[in-house]
Amino acid sequence: MVEKQLKERIIETALTLFEKYGYHGVTVDRIVAECGASKGGFYHNFKSKDELLYHIHDVFITYVLNKAQEAYVKYKTPTKRLCAIIHSFVRVFHIYKPHITVFNQEAAYLKPAYAEKINEKREQYKQIIFQVLREGIEAKQFRSEVPVEIAGLSIIGMVNWMYKWYKPDGPMSIEQIAVAFNDLILHSLLTEEAKRDEDISSFLLSHVSDE
Repeated sequence: MVEKQLKERIIETALTLFEKYGYHGVTVDRIVAECGASKGGFYHNFKSKDELLYHIHDVFITYVLNKAQEAYVKYKTPTKRLCAIIHSFVRVFHIYKPHITVFNQEAAYLKPAYAEKINEKREQYKQIIFQVLREGIEAKQFRSEVPVEIAGLSIIGMVNWMYKWYKPDGPMSIEQIAVAFNDLILHSLLTEEAKRDEDISSFLLSHVSDE
């Protein structure tokens, strides 16, 4: 427990410092001094500052990938799967906002080996969304006029841009924002036939509504 607390303290301190001073403006000495750790404690948890930066990137990408995989298994229709994936994608900006801010500022400094691992997970995530969209078209739940790649990349791009404007103390809660994204995206993709489907419509009323 103590070791876990130290690791979390190191990460939180590094996030604050990286966000304020940039990756190259912060040394390991500065991190351990700010969080009250020792160099030994730092290197027990991370091999280097590079690995720490990788961990900051990896934690939220792993979260959304796992949530997408869970949604695919839990739900049996493309509409329900996509709704759940979008919901968890939006929520990550509340759970890991400092990580994502640092990611967008400092991603260029990831060592090639670490960048490759991150990009593999990002590609896996993209392909899950593409797969759900293809299955939605095949099931006649999603409109075939919208190319899968355009729809998928548009979803990823729209939600990713939240790092620029989302504020935890803003006028809308993260759940309300997730509702708005699902409303916008799903109603633009659904076929008229799907909109008339009672199971789909009742699901949307319970998951795409601001209760």
